[in-house]
Amino acid sequence: MSGGEVAGLIVAVFWAILVSFLAVALVRLAQALRQATRLVAEVTDQAVPLLGEASDAVRAAHAQLARVDAITSDVAEVTANASALSTTVASTFGGPLVKVAAFGYGVRRAVTLQAKGAAKKRTVVVGRTLPSARRRKSRG
Repeated sequence: MSGGEVAGLIVAVFWAILVSFLAVALVRLAQALRQATRLVAEVTDQAVPLLGEASDAVRAAHAQLARVDAITSDVAEVTANASALSTTVASTFGGPLVKVAAFGYGVRRAVTLQAKGAAKKRTVVVGRTLPSARRRKSRG
């Protein structure tokens, strides 16, 4: 064998070893891709039902929120009506009721003073009751 043949044989052996390493790497890469494909398929199989359930939950929550919104608007309307009714009742009966109460108090006070007034005389000056000792000083 000549030197060129030996060099060709060494290159062929290294070339075969390189191809073998590349083949092993490609086989491992193919196994990794198969496992990744299997994993993605399993995740997809599990995710689709979960997404369906999540979608159903969101729809149910939306329906409940629509009901709550309707209830809230009804409560706001009832509150506004109750406020208007309260204002109407207060303005209708408030003033006259205060006047009737004040008149009743005045009548009761007058009757009480009339009953006690026979024993004691009092002079009223601008909303004040003067005792009899002061009354004499102011007259004179």
